[in-house]
Amino acid sequence: MIDYSKLQKALKHLELQFKNLQTLEESQPKLIREAVAESVIQRFETCYDCLWKVLKRYLIEELGLPETPNSPKPVFRIAFENDLLKCGVENWLNYAEARIGTSHDYSGEKALAAIKLMPSFIEDAISLYSIMSKEEWL
Repeated sequence: MIDYSKLQKALKHLELQFKNLQTLEESQPKLIREAVAESVIQRFETCYDCLWKVLKRYLIEELGLPETPNSPKPVFRIAFENDLLKCGVENWLNYAEARIGTSHDYSGEKALAAIKLMPSFIEDAISLYSIMSKEEWL
């Protein structure tokens, strides 16, 4: 049986912190806005990593695909081939690139690009979570 609790917690934390970022006023100090944005990126990285690993387990344990690769992009392609991704595979490949980019970009440009993806990533992650866990998102 797959434990979805870590994924659920990571996704809820991302969702909450992204809402915090969206509601921050421009009057807040720049340092505060940057700290919240950095937290969103960190939570995205954690959530993304947790999600693809749970998805891999789902493919193996629930769909019986023992030859599942140990890398996110092929896992998402296989998930798409098995009708698990409502949004299509391209979004997930974009999220993979954003995840790679946030790890290696110190200028902040890729972090800003990743933050722009957060509304669709959160929506798509919730959809995939609900499909795998068979639970409604609250």
